[in-house]
Amino acid sequence: MSPKERSVKRTTIILNEEEREYIDSLIKKGREPGIKPLISKMLDVYRSMRIYDWKYPGGEYYIGISRVAFLNVEFIDILLQFIPEEKWKEVGRKVGDAAKVSMETSIDIETTNREKWPDVFKRLRVQGFGDFYLKDKFIIIRTPFINHSEFWGGFLESLLGVSLEARTVTPPLLFEVII
Repeated sequence: MSPKERSVKRTTIILNEEEREYIDSLIKKGREPGIKPLISKMLDVYRSMRIYDWKYPGGEYYIGISRVAFLNVEFIDILLQFIPEEKWKEVGRKVGDAAKVSMETSIDIETTNREKWPDVFKRLRVQGFGDFYLKDKFIIIRTPFINHSEFWGGFLESLLGVSLEARTVTPPLLFEVII
């Protein structure tokens, strides 16, 4: 049968009272439009982040060879305060190298292939790095989790295999791709 001819399988999920109250509160506050869209979003996040690699209990979460940790942005800001500003681009490059290796080995995305950049940017967004967009010859980062353009310049140059020129120093960050 073609996908259009297949019947939709219905699924019943039994939620405890606390879970249902939480979902209802998200819907009432307008954070979610309904239970079906919420579950669809959760499944998209599950697939995007490969949460099926989560080792529970223990809280270990791996994407292929890379262990991922959820932490506050403030922790990273504190760490950056102890790195001299003139080293931020170099640190960004090292982090970009690590992200490149992780994406290429774990989820098979060739990060230097410009056609794959939407997949790279989606991955970065799902992991909380910020919202990345490609517009003509510009890369825009809205809501970056680090506000230092020098760091991002090094990160993206290493990750994407390009040369960039920063056009802004405060978010939203704008980089021109130099060919």
